[in-house]
Parts: sequence; structure tokens; C-alpha cells
Amino acid sequence: MNKKYRFNEDWASVIVGLIIIVAIIATSFFPELPKFGPKAGWTGWTVLSTEIFTTGNTVRVIMTFLYFFFFAIVGSWLMGRRGKELLPAFPVIFVLSMIAQFIASSGSMKNLGLETVIFSLLIGLFVSNVIGTPKWLKEGIQSEFYIKIGLVMLGATILFSEIMKAGLFGVIQAIVVVMAVWYFAFWIGKKFKIDTELGIMMASAVSICGVSAAIATAGAIKGDSKKLSYVISLVLIVAIPMMIFMPLLAKWMGLADEVTGAWLGGTIDTTGAVVAGGTIAGDIALKFSTIIKFSQNVLLGVAAFLISIYWSYRGTNIDKSQKPSLRLIWDRFPKFVLGFIVTSLIFSFLIDSETAVTAGKTIKSYQSLWFNLAFVCIGLETRFKDLVTLDRGRPAYVFLIAQAFNIVLTLCVAYVLFGLLWK
Repeated sequence: MNKKYRFNEDWASVIVGLIIIVAIIATSFFPELPKFGPKAGWTGWTVLSTEIFTTGNTVRVIMTFLYFFFFAIVGSWLMGRRGKELLPAFPVIFVLSMIAQFIASSGSMKNLGLETVIFSLLIGLFVSNVIGTPKWLKEGIQSEFYIKIGLVMLGATILFSEIMKAGLFGVIQAIVVVMAVWYFAFWIGKKFKIDTELGIMMASAVSICGVSAAIATAGAIKGDSKKLSYVISLVLIVAIPMMIFMPLLAKWMGLADEVTGAWLGGTIDTTGAVVAGGTIAGDIALKFSTIIKFSQNVLLGVAAFLISIYWSYRGTNIDKSQKPSLRLIWDRFPKFVLGFIVTSLIFSFLIDSETAVTAGKTIKSYQSLWFNLAFVCIGLETRFKDLVTLDRGRPAYVFLIAQAFNIVLTLCVAYVLFGLLWK
């Protein structure tokens, strides 16, 4: 594609997501996804031989692969890439996601309540940290892109009435948490003598929306790419235990699903991990966690704008002649949120309820597979040793302390808003 007309990753994910949704609603241009046994999970060779390892299921796997591969290529083309890096990488990523889905579908894993995204992540981590991710595979990793497609499609299962109902409380929680956590994280970074540039990136990541916030902040202050990579690694690694154990802790504490969702959405730093944690906690928690996370995402553009103003006058690596403009808010605003809202509006007001339910089930299954692909990618690009290679681990300590503060504060705010005041 001509560079003049290429789209950024956010817009490409919106376009691809909406094309798939329209295809599912209006046409039959979508394959039946592979089956991995009954709802209770497979427990023996009988189910494996009659439902999973069959010719029909093999055809479904192949057709599903071609379908998702096609849209991955379309996304690359929209972003101005040739897509050749996906040719060797995507088949491997897809196969790993199928293995994860197969493991998660066993009866024992079903009984433990472990979702496919967890195994997708663990398989990717095993490859990255034990075997090593080869360069040709790294070049085909598109974790954020796959997550954003899934989030656009998630709007089909979250109706606009629910967003509006929880929206006010979501915005209140987002403002309180983002402001308090950002200031605390920045302050604790100063106490540990972390340089200002790294401290601002970490404060934005832990308080707003993880990877997206770190990237937006780095762009606003023209930050060091090595420091940005370090913050992203911290975000991804710390999100893993949070997304697994926080839903379990919420169940142990007996929190309402709405409170659980608000807690997860306000604390877990990556949108994909929020979705994974919400999925583990249940459908209601997933809806509320997504709404809360999107409420924080909305603040990303404003935060980047304010940070850019601060850095224009206090930073040391930026051209002082360049003054921040209002356009920066739009440039930094996560466009996939718009795709999510458009999808929710379509399913809330523009199609009949029967079609919404029928198409919504198919879209949800497709959305889940995009998430599985994304978490395989996240695992493949995450290495634990990165935590201790910068400044003797002090930034990691700062991040963990700030995240602990975030967890406690957000739990209190979520409990008041969605446990006591929510009706």
C-alpha cells in the first residue's frame, strides 16, 4: 500500500474487526471453528476419536487457519507492510493457539476453571524463555494488533445500555485511580532515584493502560526506545500473575462480579490481560472489567497531552520550539475504543435482537481466537531476565510498589462505587 494511505495499528484493527463483524451478520463468509469436545471437556480417547481427531475437524482447523491468516495479511497490508514476515510465523502461532485450546478443553482443566488464554500465554513463555524465540518468528508477532481486533469484536457482547449504565461510575473510578496512582508511582520513582523520563513512562503504564500508555507517553516526551521496551516487558510480565490470581482472590473474598470486574479493569495494565482476567472471573466481570479499562483508555489522549506540555518545559530531550497542540489528544486516543463503541451501537440499536444473539455467539468465538493468538505472541516476546538487567532492578521495585498501591486503592474505590452505590 502507498505510504500516503496506510493506516496505523489502531485503525487497521478497527477496519479488520468491522469487516469480520459485517461478514458474519450479512453473509455466510465465515468458517465453522474447530471443536474440542463437549462443554464438560474431553476426558478420554472416545471423545478424542469421535469429536476432535476427525476429518471434519481437520477441515475446520484448515479453513479457520486460512480465514484468520487472510485477515492478518489484510491488516499488515493496511498498515503499509508487505506481510511476508507473516508467511512463516503465523502458521506456527496458529498451531500453538490450537494446542492451547486443546489443553484447555480437557475435563481436568475445565474443572479448574482455567481458560485457553492462560495456556496460550504459558506456551509462548515456554518457547521464549526455554527454547528461545527465533528471529523469523519474532518478526511475525503482532500481539497488540490481534488484541485490538478482539476488543473491537467484544463490543458485540457488551450492549450500549450497559456501557452508559456503568459509564459514570467507570469515569469516576478512572479519574480517581489514574490521578492518584500516577502521582504515587512518579513520587516513588523519585524516591528510588529513577530518572524522570523512565519514571514518567512507568507512572503512565501502571496508572492508565499499560503498553498503550507507555507507548503514548514515550511518543509525547520522545523517550528512549530501550527504556520503553523495558517498561513494556515489566507490564507484560507483571500482568501474568495478576490476571491469573486476582480473579481467584476476588472469588475467595466473595466480591460481587461487578466489583471484581471494576477491580480487574482498574488495576491490570494491559487491555488483553484485563480481558483474560475477566474471562476467568466470568461474563459479568468481563463486561465490567472491559468497560472500566476503556474508561481509563479514554483518558490516555488527555494524559499524553498534559505530559507533553510538562515535558515541553521540563524535559531535556525535546525541541523547546515545538509547542504541544490539541491534535495530540486525537493522535494519542486509542482508536480501537471507537471500533468497540461502533460495534456496541450496531448490536444495541441497528439490528434485531434475534440476529444480535445469533451473530453475537459466533463473533464471541472469533474474538476468543484472536485473543488466543495475541497471548501466544505476548508469551513469545516476553523474557523474564529483562527484569533484572536495568539499574540493578530498581525500576522493577518501583513498578511493583506502585502496582501494589494501585491494587489496594482500586479495590477500595471499586467496592464503594460498584459494591455499595451500584444499583
